[in-house]
Amino acid sequence: MGYIKELRELVGHRPLIFVGAVILLENNEGKLLLQQRKFPHGAWGLPGGLMELGESTEDVARRELKEETNLEVGKLNLINVYSGPDQYIKAENGDEFYVVTISYYANDFTGEIKADLEESIQFSFFSPEQLPDHMVGSHRMMIEDYLTKK
Repeated sequence: MGYIKELRELVGHRPLIFVGAVILLENNEGKLLLQQRKFPHGAWGLPGGLMELGESTEDVARRELKEETNLEVGKLNLINVYSGPDQYIKAENGDEFYVVTISYYANDFTGEIKADLEESIQFSFFSPEQLPDHMVGSHRMMIEDYLTKK
């Protein structure tokens, strides 16, 4: 995350706009892959992260999935683009930002899950009817959008 770290060194905690991507993976049983994140405090969410210079949003989704899970994905399908005041985040360290998040779904993936323990506690597949209670709110909304369009 070199670009963001460099920006923060220049501007401190003031609000910034970032672009990110998340990916919703669905296995052959219709279960969805969720990541239990270290930040925010054990909340479940979708694998993903913020864009580095020169990346496309598809690149972000693929890179973050590979870094966080060791999985590689085939075709990405757009769910939606999320932006606006409800996408404001204030991190525990005081950093403020608005994020424009592009969400994708895929069911074409390969590899064996190996969690990156710097960012993740664990990964697990969940039935859409039995999602965890403690979830990143915007990610729950993205899953609901996906299920509605499906």
